[in-house]
Amino acid sequence: MRNRLTLRPAHRVQPWHTYAWQVQSLLLGYPDADQPGHLSMARRAAPALPAEVRTPLLRFVGQAEDAGTDALAAAYVATFDHRRRCCPYLTYYAHGDTRRRGLALVRLKQTYARAGWRLTDDELPDHLAVVLEFAATEPATGLRLLTGHRAGLELLRLALRDDDAPWAALLESVSATLPPLAGDERDAVARLAAEGPPGEQVGLDPYAPPPYPPAPSAGGPR
Repeated sequence: MRNRLTLRPAHRVQPWHTYAWQVQSLLLGYPDADQPGHLSMARRAAPALPAEVRTPLLRFVGQAEDAGTDALAAAYVATFDHRRRCCPYLTYYAHGDTRRRGLALVRLKQTYARAGWRLTDDELPDHLAVVLEFAATEPATGLRLLTGHRAGLELLRLALRDDDAPWAALLESVSATLPPLAGDERDAVARLAAEGPPGEQVGLDPYAPPPYPPAPSAGGPR
């Protein structure tokens, strides 16, 4: 069986990227009354996606449908709110709770602003659901952002897999939209897994993560 890290989707933006990232964004938000519609949308979009993106996406859809919205919502809080190693905020993996993370969040908001996006007060710009929605509307910039957080995304995928969380399949689908891990990125994943992110615990106000249920996405230009 091929190692998942050797999957080689297109390195440049393709038309299917926008469909994949939009659906993945919706499914990575807190499961609410709209969840059945999001799952239905994922099934409709799946045939347009490459097999390495489509197969794990549909695996998540099946698991979510079997669980039901209420059970999935409870699992979402238990997974993403109560387990730090399953953090959905991408800059955390590179910077931890440090001043550097605060600066990274500001730069990310500036990137969104240049594209005409404005986040609401309860949205953090580095939540994976928000980054994916931005990527769906600004694919070239979005691909760069996602690739820049490749090591953190892989560590999140591995943590979700180890916890047997349904979102592990969804992260596998996200990873398959990106170039495979290079040598330096593999080293970064190993280092993060061994050491964890920095933990200075300063400089993040007003960027404390909101309590769940979070706003699932930025909602486009404001």
